[in-house]
Amino acid sequence: MNRPTNLAELRESGWKSKTVKREIYDNLMHALQDSDELFPGIIGYDSTVIPDIVMALLSEHDMLFLGEKGQAKSRIMRLLVRFLDPEIPYLDVPDSPVHDDPYQPITSTGRTFLENTPDHEVPIGWWSREDRYAERLAPGTKFADVIGEIDPAKLAHGESMSAESALHFGLIPRMHRGIFAMNELPELDELVQVGLFNILEERDVQIRGYPIRFDLDMLILFSSNPSTFNRSGKVIPQLKDRIGSVIHTHYPHERSLGIEIMEQEAAVDLEGDVPVVVPYFMREIIEQVTVAARSSKYVDHDSGVSARFSIANYRTMVASARRRGAVLNEKPAVPRISDLGHLYSSSLGKLELDMMGANQMSERQVLDSIIAQAIQDVFQEYIVEHGLAEISEIFSQGIKIEVGDMLPSSQYADRLKRVPPIWDKAFEVNASGDEAIRAACIEFVLAGLYANSKISRSQDHGRIVYET
Repeated sequence: MNRPTNLAELRESGWKSKTVKREIYDNLMHALQDSDELFPGIIGYDSTVIPDIVMALLSEHDMLFLGEKGQAKSRIMRLLVRFLDPEIPYLDVPDSPVHDDPYQPITSTGRTFLENTPDHEVPIGWWSREDRYAERLAPGTKFADVIGEIDPAKLAHGESMSAESALHFGLIPRMHRGIFAMNELPELDELVQVGLFNILEERDVQIRGYPIRFDLDMLILFSSNPSTFNRSGKVIPQLKDRIGSVIHTHYPHERSLGIEIMEQEAAVDLEGDVPVVVPYFMREIIEQVTVAARSSKYVDHDSGVSARFSIANYRTMVASARRRGAVLNEKPAVPRISDLGHLYSSSLGKLELDMMGANQMSERQVLDSIIAQAIQDVFQEYIVEHGLAEISEIFSQGIKIEVGDMLPSSQYADRLKRVPPIWDKAFEVNASGDEAIRAACIEFVLAGLYANSKISRSQDHGRIVYET
């Protein structure tokens, strides 16, 4: 509330200047000693990625986050601002291109102003931690964007080309005393990479052949996909050598963690005018679709399958159930297997096919295969082989069962009155007397039987018929 507003007051306050990395080090040490949660919202990295990040920060290293898409690389980089001070003072000098340290300005503008101005007349501004982070996507990034360029307008006003005042600084110099992140590093032009390794090692900036010596103070972060980063010629060796730590990210090692991430990131409100109840086996199937896609021979493993694949599919499934609930006045609405028929809209485009493995299969056919595999995997975990045989036996009598995403739940119970003992055994997957949940269980068992080649299926415009 009583922040210093001039340099004299700042000196009297006892504020001490620190480098960005030392500032992060001190705040991280306090967080470790207080047992604070270091990276809120990051799931599944407690024993793998997070310890590596902590070691890198305590080592005061610049970092590269290496992992496939959808592994929270960008989110973690953005979370590092929480280890900065809430705000820091800077020289609030007109025409200064950076937020200069009041005690150690790096620009000629800042130094000249300090030399010619009494401390009590030197204005001090305050820079918040949220504004001290900037990131850039590498494709299309030019040298002038991140390093700088000579400003023609300043030359027209008589500035010398070799003078600091003739330059327009890019994003990196302007993030002096902050954090800068470059996403998809291998896609960065080689000329810009050269500028970056100069900054990492020498902390200087060279623009159009004019050396501008800046003691830049910042934490620099990079992200990349392993397949492109390790490809020869994509990242110059000098830049690789100057990155202090490489942090390897990964997809969730357990399906339950994937479900937790999916629900957290989807942030779907299941209440409202048409509440939705999602059986756990349906959550498992949605996440297992992603797991199956990551191991599918038809999907490009170098590209990976993002967590956004699960998130988008989960939202689509809930939306389909909610539409049915609104139209048929079923409350709560309960997602079923037939709702997965709408996953094309949220899935196609997110899978990159392995053209060698796809072997003339379309993306839609690959998705159908992956969904069937996911249903089979989850179903086999719920139903033992003895129960599976007993349930499939009813279809040998020529019974047909029709299901669909817009079929009222009450009709499922009516069609199965002839074989209640068998279905009661199947309902062990999610025991409930609610018609909507029983309908979801019925579809799960039918789809599982079909996936295990126990029954056949025909499909037409959202309606599915299961029979022998």
